[in-house]
Amino acid sequence: MINLFDKLESLKIEFDTKEYIKGISKGNSYFHTFINKDNLAAGILRLEPGEKDRQEPHESDEIYYVIRGDGFLNVGANDYSVSKGMSYFVAKNIEHRFHGNKKELVVLYFFGGPDI
Repeated sequence: MINLFDKLESLKIEFDTKEYIKGISKGNSYFHTFINKDNLAAGILRLEPGEKDRQEPHESDEIYYVIRGDGFLNVGANDYSVSKGMSYFVAKNIEHRFHGNKKELVVLYFFGGPDI
């Protein structure tokens, strides 16, 4: 039987989001999920100006936190202005996407379930 302290020691606790942002700029994807558990997922989304956000609705509620950038978040039929330090909630199964950014857009996201 594994005790709680042994399990905690094997879990990754610290994440360098700056490195994930650099990795995204060198890779083929515009996002990177660095935590993907049954009850929580977290990651970084990075869009260059004019780059298309191709995400589909998710099966979990989602929170976005804007690290830097500008543009808009379209949720359903509404556009919300995006700026550094703002947070946004998107309910599960709702169409949404970022667009119209004139600067690099970097967003931290959290799912209330796994990123599938």
